[in-house]
Amino acid sequence: MMRAMSTPTITVYGIANCDTVKKARAWLGERAIAYTFHDFKKQGLDASLLAQWLDRADWQQLLNRRGTTWRRLDAAEQASACDAASAASLMLRHPSLIKRPVVDWGGALTVGFAPDDWNQRAG
Repeated sequence: MMRAMSTPTITVYGIANCDTVKKARAWLGERAIAYTFHDFKKQGLDASLLAQWLDRADWQQLLNRRGTTWRRLDAAEQASACDAASAASLMLRHPSLIKRPVVDWGGALTVGFAPDDWNQRAG
């Protein structure tokens, strides 16, 4: 039996047209798990929110070095991401560099879509 989760509030951060975000949102929807979606391409991403994520997740986990946005950066910009502060600066300039989705489960923070892990979190 599927149950709707009302608390804690889950917030999914990402970009609406990202395939991984679409899979994650579909997974939540199939399980009737309530969540809020924040499209940081449209709604923005402020430095304080990114700083909170960096307090809870490693910057190397948040920085997506596999995507198109990373490949389009010149070598100097890529090399500039050498620690949390420099990576944060780069991610604020190019939000598409953030691995998606970032999910705040109302306490825990996850980066990326991992159905096995999410099954445990959703109960």
